[in-house]
Amino acid sequence: LSKSFGDRSVLSDLDLVIPAGQLLAIVGRSGCGKSTLLRVIAGLDRPTSGTIAIGDAEVQSLQPNVRLLFQDARLLPWHRVLSNVGIARTKGWRETAAAALADVGLADRWNDWPAVLSGGQAQRVALARALVSRPGVLLLDEPFGALDALTRMEMHPLLERIWREHGFTTVLITHDVAEAVALADRVLVIRDGGITLDLPVDLPRPRRQGADTAAVALQARILEEV
Repeated sequence: LSKSFGDRSVLSDLDLVIPAGQLLAIVGRSGCGKSTLLRVIAGLDRPTSGTIAIGDAEVQSLQPNVRLLFQDARLLPWHRVLSNVGIARTKGWRETAAAALADVGLADRWNDWPAVLSGGQAQRVALARALVSRPGVLLLDEPFGALDALTRMEMHPLLERIWREHGFTTVLITHDVAEAVALADRVLVIRDGGITLDLPVDLPRPRRQGADTAAVALQARILEEV
């Protein structure tokens, strides 16, 4: 798979298979092509050559079983938290949205306005909104990048727990090598539009917070390629 914008090549000759249920982290420097790859996987951009498939279906536009989270929670300020989570308004949406809020630890904030939420709480609401549709694929574009260090550390076990309970395939874009190792089954390094490292992360789950010699060794290996 390749992707170009005019004469500028962003992704070049990628060949990638992501097993169902895997949590894959993609790391790389700014401008390396990782967010472009996520947009192509999502169906928001079309590849210049090659194809993307989810299961047996070729991706040509955003799929109903795919959800995206961005660095900005993108909540609607004129809707309360429950309405933001159940924005699709399908049958029984209030109960489904309330259950999703409970899943992310915000059952008691259902009637709040987005303006009173912290950054971490807003991202939890965005995650709950994604969970309502029971996605098969969750795509995360640096979802914790705007959070402080302590809040990021709190979000890691939350995401890991929800991923393990729901079993969806997850692709996480991050600049943070420690975050990638803390969360992923597998880490890809992208540099100059190509995959330079494809590294399994065979650490026990649930992952421990803090220093771990095996995790530190994996981080060092990744940093050699970034």
